[in-house]
Amino acid sequence: MDLLIKLYGGAFTADRLAGTRGVRKPLGPEFDLVSAWVREHFGPGWSSEAAAALANRPVTLFIAQQGSEILGFCCYDATARGFVGPVGVVASMRGLGLGAELLHACLHDMRTMGYAYAIAGYVGAPGFFRKVAGAIEIPDSTPGIYAHMLR
Repeated sequence: MDLLIKLYGGAFTADRLAGTRGVRKPLGPEFDLVSAWVREHFGPGWSSEAAAALANRPVTLFIAQQGSEILGFCCYDATARGFVGPVGVVASMRGLGLGAELLHACLHDMRTMGYAYAIAGYVGAPGFFRKVAGAIEIPDSTPGIYAHMLR
C-alpha cells in the first residue's frame, strides 16, 4: 500500500527540525560507507535506493549519527520523484524518535524543493507514517510502482 503525505500547511518547517540528533546529509567521501551500511543493516534493495538518493543533486538522503556510528537513514526521490523512503534505524535506537526526525528532515527538504505531497511507497509500517506524518492510504495502490520489480 502507498501512503500520501501532505507537505503544505506548516507541518514540516525548519522549526520542527530544531534539536535533531546528528541528522545531516552525507558528504561525497562518505557515500560508499553509507551504501555499505544500508546494505548490511537493511539489504540490497534499500542499498540501491540509498545509492540513487546519494547520486541525486542535491543529495536526497539524510543520515543520523552518533560519533562515527551511523544510526539510521531516510531518503527521497530514490525510487521515483516524489517518493519518500525507505527509512531505517538500527534496532537499538528504534522507538526513540530518530526515525521520525529522519523522516521529517526529508519531508522538510521536499517541501523546500516545492513538493506539495510526498508518497511513501509499499509501506511495511503504515502506523509509523500515519503517526509521524499524518499519512493517508492511497486507494488501489498495491503493489503500485513496485509491481514488476526484479527480485
